[in-house]
Amino acid sequence: MRRLSGFLLAGAMLLLPAFYGDGGLNAQGSKELTFDGDTAIITVAIKPDKTADFEQIMKDLGAALMKSEKPERKQQAAGWKVVKGATPIKDGPAAGAVVYTHVINPVVKGADYTILTLLYEANTDPAAQRAIFEKYRDAFAANMGAGAFTTVVDLSK
Repeated sequence: MRRLSGFLLAGAMLLLPAFYGDGGLNAQGSKELTFDGDTAIITVAIKPDKTADFEQIMKDLGAALMKSEKPERKQQAAGWKVVKGATPIKDGPAAGAVVYTHVINPVVKGADYTILTLLYEANTDPAAQRAIFEKYRDAFAANMGAGAFTTVVDLSK
C-alpha cells in the first residue's frame, strides 16, 4: 500500500505541470505529456459544481483536435474517451468530487497529450487562453494519477 501511495503522489507531482501547463499562457517551454504504452489512463477529481465546465472543456478539446491540421491530433481524438464516475468520492480531501477518467487507446506514439497545450493550439488569443486556463484550473479538486500500459491479454481474441 505504501508503494502505491508513493507512486500516486509521484505521479500527481509529475502531472501537475502537464495538466496546468506553466500557469502562464506560453505552451512553448512546458513539458510534453507523452505515453510509452499502447493505452494511457489519467484520473482526475473535479469539483461537483464545476463538472459542466470540465465537460465543456473536454468537448472543446475534442473539437480542437478534430479541427487541427496536424494528422496526429485527429488520431489522438479517435482514441481518447473521457468517462465519468457513477458516484462522487466518499472520503478524504477530495470528498464530494466527481471522478473522471481519460482512457486513451491507442496512444499515438510521441504525441503530446498536455490538455492546455492542445487547447492553446486552437486558441491563440492570449485572453482566450487565460480564460481556458482559469476555467480548467478552477475545476480541479485533485489529480489522482496516470499511467501508460501495455496490453498483455486481449479477451476479444
